[in-house]
Amino acid sequence: MNSLVIGEGTEVTLHFALKLENGEVIDSNFNTKPASFVVGDGNLLPGFERALAGMGAGEKNTFVIKPEDGFGQSNPNNLQVMPRDQFDDSVELVEGLMLSFADAQKAELPGIVSKFDDETVTIDFNHPLAGRNILFEVEILQVAPAVTH
Repeated sequence: MNSLVIGEGTEVTLHFALKLENGEVIDSNFNTKPASFVVGDGNLLPGFERALAGMGAGEKNTFVIKPEDGFGQSNPNNLQVMPRDQFDDSVELVEGLMLSFADAQKAELPGIVSKFDDETVTIDFNHPLAGRNILFEVEILQVAPAVTH
């Protein structure tokens, strides 16, 4: 078995699942094709990479990723109160509804209705997983030297 462990300059192939603390699965590739990434390439948040450091092929583990190591804390500055009349009457507002907005560069920006009344709608532009502990379940399939181009 390969004795190379995960660290800078390695390519990792793994199965993973991201879960909320209540066990709800957010994302998983255990029943599909495994994912591959090079440590430090930006495809995985640094907190997730740190959790994997030192693991080798064949190892399995579940880590608790704290908000500051994952998707960040919820930022109250990312809550925006908008006039209700800015929303089309055909949109049935409910708390938790995800809507798409355009930012200043016309890029798509998702926001979630956090509350509303007859006058205003509060939209939360934080990442949906901000402020939450995430369970990161992994099975390392392969660790190899990264191929440099």
